[in-house]
Amino acid sequence: MFPGRYRNAGLFVLLGALFGCSFAAIKAGLAALPPVFFAALRFDVAAPILLAYAAWRYESWLPRTRADVAGLVVGAVTIVAVNNGFLFLGQQTITPAAASVMYGLNPILSPIFAVFVLESRLDLRGVVGILLGLLGVVIIVQPTPETLTSSSTLGQLYVLAAAAAIALGSVLTRRIGSTIPSISLTAWAMALGAVILHGWSAAMGEHATTAALTPTVLLAILVVAIPSTAAAYPIYFTLIRRIGPVRTNLVAYVVPVFAALTGWLLLDESVTLATAVGFCVVVAGVALLERRVVAAELGRLTN
Repeated sequence: MFPGRYRNAGLFVLLGALFGCSFAAIKAGLAALPPVFFAALRFDVAAPILLAYAAWRYESWLPRTRADVAGLVVGAVTIVAVNNGFLFLGQQTITPAAASVMYGLNPILSPIFAVFVLESRLDLRGVVGILLGLLGVVIIVQPTPETLTSSSTLGQLYVLAAAAAIALGSVLTRRIGSTIPSISLTAWAMALGAVILHGWSAAMGEHATTAALTPTVLLAILVVAIPSTAAAYPIYFTLIRRIGPVRTNLVAYVVPVFAALTGWLLLDESVTLATAVGFCVVVAGVALLERRVVAAELGRLTN
């Protein structure tokens, strides 16, 4: 797809675009579909595709050990169900750009959970980086007694909960240490997560009719399920294998650019000054937290 020396960089940008476009597609689909039901549809379509790919690509694509099953369940509950349920709930009342910035706190939240789950350590600069990331959230949300009760603030908090769920899930999955290939584990987690999401949707009393499935809504479902899930996740795990998880997760700060652009082009959603400033503060926090990775990448560019 890309020349050899630019292959990883090209995949990195492509991944940011695929994930970024999903925020506008989610927003478009939510105009007609209940949020948690829509989240379940994402994996109804994506899980069979990835399961078929895993069965073709790997001999040991079935979970075989207790660690495999534990990793599958943790991924299904945190990374698939809770993460996507809150993400789709949150995007009912906030713009794709704001949602992508809040969601991009994943690399900030992961080290916090790692301190407790993996017994990792944070130095003073790491703590300052986390505090800067949280300051960026405060700038975006602008909490006051009035705004804390508004629907948009609730939506932002839902997305923040989604980011926390995927951060916790990734740390717990690393702790479990399953041996099944990552794509196979993800495919099975998607399948189980879809079942959980459908149960969540039913418990909320959500209802969707076939009349809601207009061409625009069908296109939104397909965009979220295929390029932004079934295609994006294999690229994500390929980059983890090639350049490592820390550098790959920095894609969270490419995603808001594409989310804002597609939201503006397709939905006429503007980017507020608070969102832009908060994004810059969050990026500064991540740069400080992951300063060694950033320095290494800048060194690569200048040499």
